Amino acid sequence: MAVDQKSRKRSARAEAKRELIVACAMRHFAEHGYQGARIEDMAAELQIAKGSVFQHYGSKAGLFFECYKRAVSALPAWLQAPDDVKETGFFGVVRYWLDRTQHLIEEDWVPYRVVLVGNYGTDLDLKREINRFLVSEDPYGTLDFVEWGQQRGEVRADLDLETIVSLVDWTSAAIQDALVTEELDPGLFHRWRSQPERQRMRLDHFAVLLESAIGSGANTARAAVAAVDAV
Repeated sequence: MAVDQKSRKRSARAEAKRELIVACAMRHFAEHGYQGARIEDMAAELQIAKGSVFQHYGSKAGLFFECYKRAVSALPAWLQAPDDVKETGFFGVVRYWLDRTQHLIEEDWVPYRVVLVGNYGTDLDLKREINRFLVSEDPYGTLDFVEWGQQRGEVRADLDLETIVSLVDWTSAAIQDALVTEELDPGLFHRWRSQPERQRMRLDHFAVLLESAIGSGANTARAAVAAVDAV
């Protein structure tokens, strides 16, 4: 019995230490990027040995991958939109999250920055692990979201489900990343700096294109008309 209690205490201490390491590492990766973040700096801040970090996570890549998983789990899923937004339908929810892109900087800067680094600032091996994780775990609930849209009759059911899921995932992430990265790394998107009207136009056009591609019935026709009006 005493042995079991000691084992549980050691396990609890180890888990608490892992949590501290990840929290510290997320800040360092967010501030300095994958290449710029240094394990020795994290260890010094936590007042632990550098080897202790490797003992828990194996490598810098292993530590970052854990940070990436924590980061995406901290960001909202599609169907976590407010009920009144969900009442507007599938494309209303899409637009809601696109319009709230700015909050990713103001409220969730660290996790979103870690996601950006993982998506664009890591090597191919780590990116492969990240892609596998996103496909297998679906942290944003895109599969459920698309099926919800199909049940409402708003999303096409004549196309491969996984293809639609991938389209929503990758294109929505890309437009959000572009908008947010303008704030985090302005030099990357210098053409549209300080042009909120241009950002709004890009969101409008993206919403039209997405609905034209995967919207069903009247939704597709409405999106096509809107696309003509926007030209």
